[in-house]
This record gives sequence, C-alpha cells and structure tokens, in this order.
Amino acid sequence: MALQLLYWHWLVLGVVLMVLEIFLTSFVVLWFGIGALVVGICQWAIPDLPFPAQLLIWLVASTAMAVVWFRYFKPRMVDRTGAGIAREALIGECGQVIRAPVDGGRGLARFSVPLLGSDEWEFICAGPVAPGDRVVIREFSGNTLVVARAG
Repeated sequence: MALQLLYWHWLVLGVVLMVLEIFLTSFVVLWFGIGALVVGICQWAIPDLPFPAQLLIWLVASTAMAVVWFRYFKPRMVDRTGAGIAREALIGECGQVIRAPVDGGRGLARFSVPLLGSDEWEFICAGPVAPGDRVVIREFSGNTLVVARAG
C-alpha cells in the first residue's frame, strides 16, 4: 500500500512546524512549515499529485525560503543603533541642533541613528550654535556630549 497524504495532512504539518518555531530559536523550522503549507495548497489544486512530487516541492520550497532568508533578509536586519558600543567609537558622529544652549547651559541635539540607545542628547559647545545647525561629537563629559559646529 502506497503512502497517501492528503492536502490537509500537509497543512496540519505546516501549522505544527510553524508553532514549533515559537519554542525554538533557530528560525529555520518556520520555512519548512511554510513549505508544507505550499505543498498542501499545491495538492489541494492538483489532487493526484504523487508523493515523490510532494516531497520534492516541500524540499525545494523550504530550502529556497531558508536560503533567501539567511542570504538576503537576515543580514539587512542587523542592529545598527550603536547601543552597547564604546563611547569613543561615537566621536565624529554628526547630529542636528534642536535646542540651542542658552547662557552657557546645555543644548539638545538629535542624531539620525540612535547613539548608545538614544537619538537625542544634551550637549555643550564652545562656540555659538542655532537650531538646525549640524554639530560633530568631539568627546563625552559624563552623560553630556561636547560638540563643535560642523563644517
């Protein structure tokens, strides 16, 4: 007797594999689950699909999705916030003044990429700056940036 899987068997297998991914950290089982759903849909559309063809579709779809994920999408999801890196590595970063310092006080600058977990930082500057000016980090003084006008 030949092995006969119906379309709903593949759909259930796909859902089980996708739910299993919740408990695993590999992010690989998900693609095999989606591949099983693809086979289930193919078999629903073509009921006489032979079992070896079902396996081939499952393997090709799952492998293709995993390769696309790991080669193209995962590298683009790298955390570029700069959180957790040394302060010295941030010297030279540019930001924009959103509140100028008044009477020797502190101003507020915004950076396009969060630095050490925050995109807005208080700063002190030796020269005059106005809102909208670009500033460059020269050093840190506690939790305050020491900046100079860019350009």
